[in-house]
Amino acid sequence: MGPPAPKIEVTDGAAIPSKRDRGLFSAWRISFFGAIAALLYLVISRPDPYLRIVHFLPDGIWVTFQVTFFSIIAALCLGLITGIGRVSKNWLANAVASTYVEVIRGIPLLVQLFYIYYALARFVRVPDLLAAVIAMSVCYGAYMGEVFRAGIESIDRGQSEASYSLGFNRRQTMFYVLLPQAWRTILPPVGNESIALLKDTSLVSIIAVADLLRRGREFASETFAYFETYTVIAIVYLLITLILSKLVSIMEDRLSYYGK
Repeated sequence: MGPPAPKIEVTDGAAIPSKRDRGLFSAWRISFFGAIAALLYLVISRPDPYLRIVHFLPDGIWVTFQVTFFSIIAALCLGLITGIGRVSKNWLANAVASTYVEVIRGIPLLVQLFYIYYALARFVRVPDLLAAVIAMSVCYGAYMGEVFRAGIESIDRGQSEASYSLGFNRRQTMFYVLLPQAWRTILPPVGNESIALLKDTSLVSIIAVADLLRRGREFASETFAYFETYTVIAIVYLLITLILSKLVSIMEDRLSYYGK
């Protein structure tokens, strides 16, 4: 038998710009400055309705950032616990973590949002913003868990054996030896998942969270300027996504520099 076929990994996150990929790096600059130029042109050439739309959206952008920030923090914590559970030799921890990943990844995020906000309301009423953060965190925690698992397993076993020979226990080996080394491998996919999470926050508008998309829908329903409103929303989402992808790229370059 020949060597195993290489894996092709395609995610729904943004492409991270890198100077090593000139095409992608140039595409990022074209997209970013093109989006800014397009937004400025629309606002200056047609202040009504484009300037009104821009003035209407900031509180929705703030809510989107809130949901994204708290969801990423919670998803990283869940992902770390899940990733450690997935590589654990304890059968119970491994089984719980693996089942969590399989179940959550098998249910669409929109269904999870509806379940937490509407179905669980039969027993306990969860506020809309909290329901959004819980659903996003639980969903992306499963994906983050697989990222952490892959990062931990990418570290050579000799590192663990050397750590044990120095008197470290399993917990110390994990947190002082394996995870710091795995972080360089984990960062790009974590950044991709975080950006994908940001884009998926548009779904929370369905459960009455006044995020960027919902504010846009409110403006469009009042003015019937659907084309103009969703054009601005698309540009704003694009700009936010491009900024976050650039930040991830900078962090990745810093890690590579200090890792030399």
